[in-house]
Amino acid sequence: MVAQGVAIAVLHVNHGLRGSDSDADENFVRALATAQNLPIYVRKEDVAEGNIEQEARKARYRFFEQQIAADVCDLVATGHTLDDQAETVLYRFLRGAGTAGLSGIRPATKTGIIRPLLRLRRDEIRTSLRNRNIQWQEDRSNDKLEFIRNRIRLRLMPELVETLNPSLPEVLANTASWAQAEEDYWEAEVARLAREYFSEADGAVFARTKPFLELPVAVQRRLLRRGIELVRGSLKSIDFRHIEAIRSMMAAREGSGRLQLPDLDVYRSFDWLRFAKIGCDTQLPRDFQTELTIPGRTEIANRKLSIEMELVSTPVYNDEVQALDWERCAGSLRLRNWRPGDQYQPQGRSSAEKIKTFFQESRVPLWERRSWPVIVRKRDAGEDILWSRGFGPAAGFAALPDSRKILIIREVTESKPRSAASILQKRARSSEPGHAGGPGAEVL
Repeated sequence: MVAQGVAIAVLHVNHGLRGSDSDADENFVRALATAQNLPIYVRKEDVAEGNIEQEARKARYRFFEQQIAADVCDLVATGHTLDDQAETVLYRFLRGAGTAGLSGIRPATKTGIIRPLLRLRRDEIRTSLRNRNIQWQEDRSNDKLEFIRNRIRLRLMPELVETLNPSLPEVLANTASWAQAEEDYWEAEVARLAREYFSEADGAVFARTKPFLELPVAVQRRLLRRGIELVRGSLKSIDFRHIEAIRSMMAAREGSGRLQLPDLDVYRSFDWLRFAKIGCDTQLPRDFQTELTIPGRTEIANRKLSIEMELVSTPVYNDEVQALDWERCAGSLRLRNWRPGDQYQPQGRSSAEKIKTFFQESRVPLWERRSWPVIVRKRDAGEDILWSRGFGPAAGFAALPDSRKILIIREVTESKPRSAASILQKRARSSEPGHAGGPGAEVL
């Protein structure tokens, strides 16, 4: 642990994985800290099930960051060397990593971890310790070949150095430095592009496929990774095959498709792509309904949906306003979601059709349909659909120039309804029999 380049304390985590050897390492570190008059903070912590090396590393860094948060120190210095960097780059290359993975170990992290020895070889450090008559402790588990990192260190790397390139560790470390600079550039660039090409709502990320596919392939791949990361919080278990599968789905002529990736649901519908957590569509019951407050506001809080109803006696000439003839639809009105089989005749249509047909015509993505609001009036033999988001009032109930009492419908949501879904209202205004060009055609 360091502050302003001077060690002020020693941190050590004993996982107890090697029995007496683990305790011997702890005792060595305690003795060294005592000899240097430095306080020592030791954490004994078992390793969670799974990848032992990975889980042990997580535990150590969690401890380090806790000490920084507790103001024990400002930074924590680890002993990673150039050889560690080279082995990391080679290991990730063999696993198929891209530039991000090949950037290897960072000299410093945003969480306060620094690696001051990252440009030095292990042998250089050992030589320096010998010259200073300073003892060190070797971790005996580094000799166990069941760990792939150890096999790279003890077998693969020495063979490659001997038969291919004596300077291979330096070459791989330089590759990491090169990749880090590339990633630093792309980090800022992708953050800028993500604001332009992505939108977010309710924990999901959305992108339009056409403008996305016009981007260079390198940018597409970077942005897809960012979209995944925004939803999942990490790119763990996501590899090149996953990114290319998403790109193929976006480029397909068919307007729909779905991929289930690790902890991620990728959905294509018409010109939209959605990244979401698996199961996000079933977190709420599919159906909802409630009595409408007239006049007043009706809210479905968990759907982020609010409908305002206002009674007026004069026509309203505003394309954003939709209205019903109150005298023809008066009664107990309910607000509910669209359900398969729903059909009605919107103003401007010659006959009733399924709302699903309107969805197709207006290219409404599948995931938006689940909570699509409609207003209904109950009758003895069932119910009448009086209004639907985007598709407007029903022909038999819409306000007309001679309507004496008008019920205005205003939908207030966090995000505006898709503009494409208003196409039927535009048709209605231009084709309403007997009212073309007159003021009544403008009353929605």
